[in-house]
Amino acid sequence: MRKLTLGALAVSIIVMLSGCASATTQTQETPVTQETQQSPEAAASDTGSEPKILRAAASFAYPSLDVHKEYYGWYTSIYGVSETLFHLNEYSEAVPKLAEEMTSEGETWTITLNEKAAFSNGTPLTADMVKRNLERAAKVNSRFAYLGNFEIAAVDEHTLTITTPEVYPTLKNDLASPELGIMDLDATTDFDHAPICTGPFVIDSFVPEGDVSVVKNTAYWNGDVQLDGATFYYMQEDEPKLLAMQSGEIDCYNSVSSAALEIYQSEPENYDVVSIPGARLQFYILNERTLGEEVRAAVNLTVDKEAIASYQAGTVSAANGPFAESTAYGQVSIPATDPEAAESLLAAAGYVKGEDGFYAKDGEKLTLSIAYYAARSLDTVALLMQEQLRSVGIDSELRVEEDPDATYIANGDADIALYCMIADKSGDPLYFINSTLAEGAILNCGGFEDSTCQEMIETLYYETDPQKRANLANSIVQIAVDDNAFGYVGLFNNITVLRKGVSGFAENVPYDFYGIDQNTRIDG
Repeated sequence: MRKLTLGALAVSIIVMLSGCASATTQTQETPVTQETQQSPEAAASDTGSEPKILRAAASFAYPSLDVHKEYYGWYTSIYGVSETLFHLNEYSEAVPKLAEEMTSEGETWTITLNEKAAFSNGTPLTADMVKRNLERAAKVNSRFAYLGNFEIAAVDEHTLTITTPEVYPTLKNDLASPELGIMDLDATTDFDHAPICTGPFVIDSFVPEGDVSVVKNTAYWNGDVQLDGATFYYMQEDEPKLLAMQSGEIDCYNSVSSAALEIYQSEPENYDVVSIPGARLQFYILNERTLGEEVRAAVNLTVDKEAIASYQAGTVSAANGPFAESTAYGQVSIPATDPEAAESLLAAAGYVKGEDGFYAKDGEKLTLSIAYYAARSLDTVALLMQEQLRSVGIDSELRVEEDPDATYIANGDADIALYCMIADKSGDPLYFINSTLAEGAILNCGGFEDSTCQEMIETLYYETDPQKRANLANSIVQIAVDDNAFGYVGLFNNITVLRKGVSGFAENVPYDFYGIDQNTRIDG
């Protein structure tokens, strides 16, 4: 019965997709034509082969393709339409894309553009156009309003300078943000439906909050484009993606669920699965106002991150620190799980295990309060932590809150505060460190203080050398680790499934805003 039901559902999804496609062509779909582009069929006929059209599932869909607004640039980047001055690679390094190099002298950065860079309509990219794009982003996107405080000047056709009010070392990483993709502001007549950008693909059809199709940019400035085009089907739920993959309706997608992951891994002859630690971190804050040093250390020695990650069925990798170990700033040393050592610490601190199997001191039972919110699997993490702590004699009480920022994060009224956030937003460690370890940081609700750490954080604000920044970050995080101020549990994995023969869907990059590019391939 289950096989029959799933089969029928798969057929209905296929019919639904094809039906939606034909319906939206007549009503909602916005066709886009650019003089330099060919249809996939025409491009393929030139070579005498079938067109290479990738079909992917997208978990989100937006009402606009305006690169600078909201988070829309994430998806124009995924579609291979828009590009930024710099690009974050698999090691979380900001490397040149439209820019060739970037140098700094005090508060002034000089950016040299790649002289080959051009828009899909053939218009060369100029420094003045980049300047105007950054100024527009500052006006239309509140998260980038700070760019309006910078002095941006076009020195010549391929050189611009950006002068900041004070030394700003993370500017290169900021310029890799997909919302700062570059559009031809003069030639684009419909920013919401047909932005003209520099990427290897151009929009062919766009259904607001629905499916999107792109075709090869035959005037792409950065080399040959392997695909003739791609279609991104808006499929929010996990089950339809699995069924569409199994029925051959789609070729790849990311953010694979644990249930689907098990199925794909059982069929290696049909699917390639790539799983790498991403940037979203599960962690907890230990309250130094309510917990002594020995208790905090005992907690960290008891929490088995590998076991917690295993229980989450491949969707999470155990964290050694807040950042992936593949990064230069993710190199810290954390003690291995050791429940016996944890109990020895508690005994040395005067705690005695009672007949009930739990520790107490001076007649008061050691019971910790663990606060969490029921998202990002933190409810699972809280339950597993409670079980692990009880196994060594530390009792605990769980408390779920709907809004952690307004409750236990704001008032610090938990012994252990669970939280989840993107720790590495743009290939630099400052954001997370400044949010959790700096004096007065909103997520420093456990009372962590260290003058040496604070001095290094203040140095990190202005250090421009990438290796020195990495060394500072490692030292800062190591201080917090040694102080047992935090516990870093797991990094959510970026999991991508690809049909055999499909490659280059940003499967080795830990960020969510990349997808197809000129190297994405369908072989066979």
